[in-house]
Amino acid sequence: MLITNIKALIGLHLKDTLVLRGNNLDHLPILENAWLLIEDGLIKDFGKMDSIPSHISNLSSHISAEGRYIFPSWCDSHTHIVFAASREEEFAMKIQGKSYEEIAAAGGGILNSANKLQKASEDELFESASLRLKQMILQGTGAVEIKSGYGLTTQSEIKMLRVIRRLKDQFPIPIKATFLAAHAYPAEFKNNHQGYIDLIINEMLPQIAEEKLADYIDVFCEKGFFSVEETDQVLKAGAKYGLKPKVHANQLSVSGAVEVSVQNSAISVDHLEESNEETIRTLRNADTIVTLLPSCSFYLGIPFADAKNFIKANLPVALATDYNPGSTPSGNMNFVVSLACIKMKMFPEQAINAATLNGAAAMEMSEDYGSIAVGKKANLFITKPMPSIAYLPYSFGEMQIETVILNGEIYNG
Repeated sequence: MLITNIKALIGLHLKDTLVLRGNNLDHLPILENAWLLIEDGLIKDFGKMDSIPSHISNLSSHISAEGRYIFPSWCDSHTHIVFAASREEEFAMKIQGKSYEEIAAAGGGILNSANKLQKASEDELFESASLRLKQMILQGTGAVEIKSGYGLTTQSEIKMLRVIRRLKDQFPIPIKATFLAAHAYPAEFKNNHQGYIDLIINEMLPQIAEEKLADYIDVFCEKGFFSVEETDQVLKAGAKYGLKPKVHANQLSVSGAVEVSVQNSAISVDHLEESNEETIRTLRNADTIVTLLPSCSFYLGIPFADAKNFIKANLPVALATDYNPGSTPSGNMNFVVSLACIKMKMFPEQAINAATLNGAAAMEMSEDYGSIAVGKKANLFITKPMPSIAYLPYSFGEMQIETVILNGEIYNG
């Protein structure tokens, strides 16, 4: 496939650039008035229109992208899209001013989703998750991480992870699976935390490892959920089975979650709506990626993460959706990029880098995804005609994506 007359190619980082830290997020390399050649699902070559080789200029598979930009696909490194039902019944409670903790105490929240998921079949979960994933792909997402965590029993956690494996097999984008049984304590273990942790360690983990169902392990480390000590215990148990940590940290409070995550060599710490100088000092000395989820802050009405200070501290910042039925019922990465600019005051270049290359790095796939470079996977999207790069986050709520390309082929859903 040859694409010509491209207004600009966006995100032309060198292939060996795997993550962007601090001020490097400001640099979004572009090539104006360009052509791009795709072969065997990979980016084969690109250049300026005035230097297009004559032997490829007449290829039959040819698209003109006049007035349009080409971006690398969004890389969404934090989602919970396998769930049984939406939770709009909690919507009014949020409007009434009920807090996340109050909704959970009233039987809502994660336990609400767990009760519904335990009653759903694997096929039902697969069908509903497939619809969500198709919509995300059409909105420009070309790589995704999906978590379990709404099962909270061995049978249901395994069921969720098997659904994620089926999604991996059926969809043309790379998918990483994260085991998140340590998402909340089931009601029967409310006063027996160690009993549930033992169930995770002694029953769930061995079966997950045997079936090779997960790439990562996650824990919701927060007051009212899993303590720092409990988090450490679960992460160390997962490490014995080769599962690397990706941790829900500092969503509602500065809890010590970042410190225990770094001690366990976490790939990423996700949320960080609450942070302080100690948080930043800890992360400065680590390779852990800071994954921010602004649409969660938008929906819950909680503080937005301090992206500017994380970038100023030379940290690698990624953006993701946190798509889930309770706190972020949206998988639209375009809106995430807009919120990052509007509410967290990230520059468009910073937000785009965070949602592409650094999102890929948070899933350990930035060697192949997240930027436009020769030899990388041709997972891209072509915009509608736009006046500038900044127009994409500026025009929040409008879909600026016209064509999605996955593995070098146009995707229509």
